[in-house]
Amino acid sequence: MTLWETMAAEIHEGAVPSYYREIHEAVHCRTDERVQVEVFQRLLQRTDLSKAVLAQIAEHVDSTDGFLSKLSFYKALALIALAQQGKQPSTKLLENCIQELPKPQLGEPKELSALRMQPTQEDALMISYTLDKLLALDTVQVELIPEKKGLFLKHVEYQVTSERYKISVYRRYSDFDVFHEVLLQRFSYRVVPALPPKRMLKGVLTSVSEREFIEGRRRALGRFINLVARHPVFSEDELVKTFLTFSGSDVQTKLRDAYKKTGDEFMTNRVATQAKDFLPADIQAQFSTSREMIRNIHNSFHKLRDRAEKMAERSKENATDLLMFGKELSTLGSDTSTLPSLASSLNSWGKLRQSLKSLSVEFAVLSEKAAQQGSREEDDVVEKLNLFLDLLQSYRDLCERHEKGVLHEHQRALHKYGVMKRQMMSATVQPKEHATVEQLESRIVQQENAIQTMELRNYFSLFCLHQETQLIFTYLPITSHILGAFVNSQVQGHREMGEVWNDLQPKLGCLFGGKNGLKTSI
Repeated sequence: MTLWETMAAEIHEGAVPSYYREIHEAVHCRTDERVQVEVFQRLLQRTDLSKAVLAQIAEHVDSTDGFLSKLSFYKALALIALAQQGKQPSTKLLENCIQELPKPQLGEPKELSALRMQPTQEDALMISYTLDKLLALDTVQVELIPEKKGLFLKHVEYQVTSERYKISVYRRYSDFDVFHEVLLQRFSYRVVPALPPKRMLKGVLTSVSEREFIEGRRRALGRFINLVARHPVFSEDELVKTFLTFSGSDVQTKLRDAYKKTGDEFMTNRVATQAKDFLPADIQAQFSTSREMIRNIHNSFHKLRDRAEKMAERSKENATDLLMFGKELSTLGSDTSTLPSLASSLNSWGKLRQSLKSLSVEFAVLSEKAAQQGSREEDDVVEKLNLFLDLLQSYRDLCERHEKGVLHEHQRALHKYGVMKRQMMSATVQPKEHATVEQLESRIVQQENAIQTMELRNYFSLFCLHQETQLIFTYLPITSHILGAFVNSQVQGHREMGEVWNDLQPKLGCLFGGKNGLKTSI
């Protein structure tokens, strides 16, 4: 085991010098224990070491995505101390200092807090994902398993396969329902997509509509789990990992137990109680402007989805019409009845009739191409639009939760506090029993604590709203994905059908002769 592996094991045992810990506490990020590379470079400038020596120290210190881990930072401090003693800063030399790490000369730790980069406050508020990075977090397939029959009722089961975890698990709708319930409890300040309804109204069910409903629900569950698995916060939470990987017999109990261990996000997020410090002064104005813009975007995308659905439906109807057209030609060609004497001298219809039957094959191919076109439009265009619409709707739901939940509860608590204060004033003016006054004082203190907690939650709710608003705008480039899929489906569909029509045209010449009726005026 190397020195730094040993240190990693001893960090929790207090083996690291207190000065190291104090320096780290002064300069690490507000949201976690990492140290920004820019902050570390500023720290190096305080050492008055030569550029060559500073370069040697930096060479031995690992960083990831612009940050040093706590362990790497401790290693850097030890290397700085060696260099200040006039020694060569190297990992090998450090192994001789395992019993007592050298102390660097960097001044008072409290003074070093000024080195912490101001943007770290903004970093906690800003999400650093692009759409491509979000989409790369995971892709989850939800496939329908053939119906199984229980003791009384048949039920539907789904195979859920996560590309990230390389595993397939089996889930029922009730499992999704419990997962959604605990996810909303844990992340009530985030955009949690809604689930599709469990069942249709019995009065409108037919065998066809039930199949369509089950398929539509499968698609909606797929959109739900992909939005969740690609969320920058949800994707790293134990609840999501449990739902996507747990293969035991009772995933619902497992999910509820996982939530009970952690509680809601306000209890576990490192910046929850400091959220106010990260918010811009005009947060309410920003929120109002963004909310109105997103509402307009939602309305426009809703209309785009409706048009795309109609186009996909028309493609499927076109497929049906082409198939029926070919069948009618085949019916005409299959007619073997003898022509009446009136038409026997004009025998062109007899020959023509015999040729019609073969054309039904080409029209069947055209029908298939049109059906494929409709499926592409539904899978590649309508589904992507529905995915974004699900996210936009969940944002609107979040805004309502913020206003009707946190803000409303805060106002109620303030009103209750005002009533208690008036009762207390009345009790001090009019003679009351000592126990009654003490009870009022105790209740007022409890209410003050409750109001303080609600205020902190309100600021944290705004903090999360700000991040979720960014998430919506991060998803907006999906518009180009949708348009690309739409154009590609049209190009492919028209090309494939054009090839069949072009193949059909010369056959008409062989069948009918002349100009095939293509340029003949009637």
